[in-house]
Amino acid sequence: MSQPIVAGVDGSEHADRAVEWAAAEASLRHRRLHIVHAVENFPYGAPLFAPAETISLMSRVGHGVLATVAERVREQWPGLDVSTALVSDDAPHGLIEQTAGAFEVVVGHRGLGGFAGLMLGSVSLRLAARCAVPVVIVRGTADEQGEVVVGLDLRKDADAILHHAFDAAALNGAPLRVMHAWRVSQTLVEAGFAPGRDKVERVEREFLDRLTAAYTPWQAKYPQVEMVSEVVLAHPVTALSNASLGARLVVVGAHTRSWTAPRLGSAAHGAIHHAHCPVAVVPST
Repeated sequence: MSQPIVAGVDGSEHADRAVEWAAAEASLRHRRLHIVHAVENFPYGAPLFAPAETISLMSRVGHGVLATVAERVREQWPGLDVSTALVSDDAPHGLIEQTAGAFEVVVGHRGLGGFAGLMLGSVSLRLAARCAVPVVIVRGTADEQGEVVVGLDLRKDADAILHHAFDAAALNGAPLRVMHAWRVSQTLVEAGFAPGRDKVERVEREFLDRLTAAYTPWQAKYPQVEMVSEVVLAHPVTALSNASLGARLVVVGAHTRSWTAPRLGSAAHGAIHHAHCPVAVVPST
């Protein structure tokens, strides 16, 4: 297929794990793997008034990182189409530019700095918030026998997120868990107006009906996927973190507005920080 899977590397152990995840995904999907390393321009990475030899050295090191990673990937996945690119830009912009027309981009949750800067809270979060294609942040351990977990915000259009989740489950022969988490307002609790059990059960039934309506069209398109759905009375981040234990992948959405790039909601931000397995952040279409 024409849309490649892009992986960002910096020579760190976390980035190496991300490349392995991306290579396995590309092999399974019969897609090209495109491996990217960024050499940052002044004023971002190179010291002030750095001599030309320093810039040249940084480029040579970057080419070396790419060559080493690509060779390792080709040895492990000999039939995989692999390409590489050394970009001269700050890491987030350089990687985003390389994702034009890509299927998804994969990064580690930490790095050395720069892509030499894949520290969680910088490049990874900026990519997840702004990238126009799904961003997979490889963290924790993906259980090859585990389920795919997708968390839905029922106030948002969920089609792109559900499509990605059902497709991932079908591709891997994995069960799918479709979740919505909610919690009673702490303000009401503190004011003594917390709803009774009957009210909570009624709200949960309403949410479950809405959840069912959201995923039913996708269940019909992927009848081979075994799935369960649940409404959880908990903070969304807590619910996703708990569900990620023993999971293969957690899928969440990036909130969007028509006048700006995708941005992260609190649930996606929390999942990136606290999930025990890789997290896919999917922008709405």
